[in-house]
Amino acid sequence: MNDQNKSNQNHGETPKKAQGELVSQPSAWKKLLSKRWVYPAAYVAAAAIILTLVWVYQDASQKKLAQDPAKVSENATAPATNEAGKDAKDPKAVEVTATVVDMAWPVADAKDVKVVKPFFEKDGTAENNQAAMVQYNDMFIPNIGVDLGREDDKTFEVKAALEGKVSRVELNPPLTGTIIEITHDNDVKTVYQALSDAKVKVGDTVKQGDTIGTAGRSEIEKDLGNHVHFEVYEKGEPVNPEELLPKK
Repeated sequence: MNDQNKSNQNHGETPKKAQGELVSQPSAWKKLLSKRWVYPAAYVAAAAIILTLVWVYQDASQKKLAQDPAKVSENATAPATNEAGKDAKDPKAVEVTATVVDMAWPVADAKDVKVVKPFFEKDGTAENNQAAMVQYNDMFIPNIGVDLGREDDKTFEVKAALEGKVSRVELNPPLTGTIIEITHDNDVKTVYQALSDAKVKVGDTVKQGDTIGTAGRSEIEKDLGNHVHFEVYEKGEPVNPEELLPKK
C-alpha cells in the first residue's frame, strides 16, 4: 500500500516538475533582457541589416544581369587587360588604367562649392568617419559618395564629370531626390543624387561639362540644404571621388 502511495505521489509530482521547468523559461528570458548590453546589441544588429540591404539595393541598381552563361565563363577565364594589353594584375598596368580617368568636378566652377559631407573611408580616421555618417531618423549610414554645396546654400547647375551615356534617370524618388547615372569607359559609372530636375534622359550621350540637372534637396540629407550627392563606381565598387577629382 505504501509503495502504491509513493508511486502515485511520484506520478503526481512529475507534471509539477515539468510544469516548473516551463515556468522557468520566461525567467531566463527576463534575466537575459535585463542585461544592459542586450538592447544596444539588438539595435546595432538591426542597423547592420538595414545598411546591408541599402548596399545590396544600390549595388543591384548599378549592375546588369549576365545575359549569356557562356560569356560569364569566358570572362572568368580570360585575363583582364587594360587598353595597352597588359595584365591587370601588374601594378603598373593598374596604375596606367587609373590615370586614364580624367574626371572633372560636377559643377561649373569647383571654387563655388565645398565638400559638405565626405566619403566614408574604411581605413579613415575616427573624425573623418564620424563626419561621413549620414543620419536619417535613428539610423546611421556610411556615405559612399561626397556631397557638394555652396556656402550661401544657393542652387547650382550639375555637370557631367566625364563623357558617357546616361544609363538611369529616376525623377524624385523618396528620400534621395532625382537620380541620374552615367556610364563611362573603363567600367566607370558616376551617380548624381539630390537633384531638383533632370535635363537628360536615358540613352543620351553627354560630354564632360554638359549640364545634366540642378542641385536640390533630399529627405535623407535634408540638413545639407541645396547640394548634389556625387558617387563614383569603378568595376562596381564605390571609390572616393575626391581621389579622382582635380585639386582646387
